[in-house]
Amino acid sequence: MSSDGYTDAATKVDKSMPALSRRALITGASAIGAAWGLAGCVSTPTRLADVDPAYRRTDVQYATREARGTIVVDPPEHFLYFVQAGGRAVRYGVGVGGEGFGWSGVAKVRNKQEWPDWYPPEEMLQRKPELRRAMIELQSGLGMPGGPENALGARALYLWQGKKDTLYRIHGTNEPGTIGRNVSSGCIRLTNEDVIDLYDRTPVGTKVVVLPSSVG
Repeated sequence: MSSDGYTDAATKVDKSMPALSRRALITGASAIGAAWGLAGCVSTPTRLADVDPAYRRTDVQYATREARGTIVVDPPEHFLYFVQAGGRAVRYGVGVGGEGFGWSGVAKVRNKQEWPDWYPPEEMLQRKPELRRAMIELQSGLGMPGGPENALGARALYLWQGKKDTLYRIHGTNEPGTIGRNVSSGCIRLTNEDVIDLYDRTPVGTKVVVLPSSVG
């Protein structure tokens, strides 16, 4: 999100991970890791043992008036629900960044991206100048190409209200230990495996309800 280090090109088309960015990613991996110790920027696959069992993906009973196919995000409880028929839902554990508590309401998925690029805002680059070593010229300016070391993880969903970008993102992470916790940066993060599963279930136009929270 732009106010917390997650500026991105929300209107770009879906894409696969760019191969020609690998040298830049390898060169800047240590810089990214230093700046995103909580965001999770490692290239190893998630191990189930790394995720608290209470926050592993599961099918649950879920009472809601929302229609099948709706996403409901519950930041205080660190869960995201994909509503299914018959009073059921797929429940995902999530990590909640500072901006994940900063907005609530109803939106729609305007765009989806595979291995999204990340554009650190200038205020973050001033705090973390070492990030510049991992940045290259991309479609929307200087940024970090999508890939295993990128802070946004394997997939991202971008939420809009009408023609207005909410700056609220549902995205991946490679640090499963942050699932079920509050973290300093970003919005709503799932393990890469879970965000891929959610991405595959979620068409553009999907309704998303983000429940309010008193946490700041």
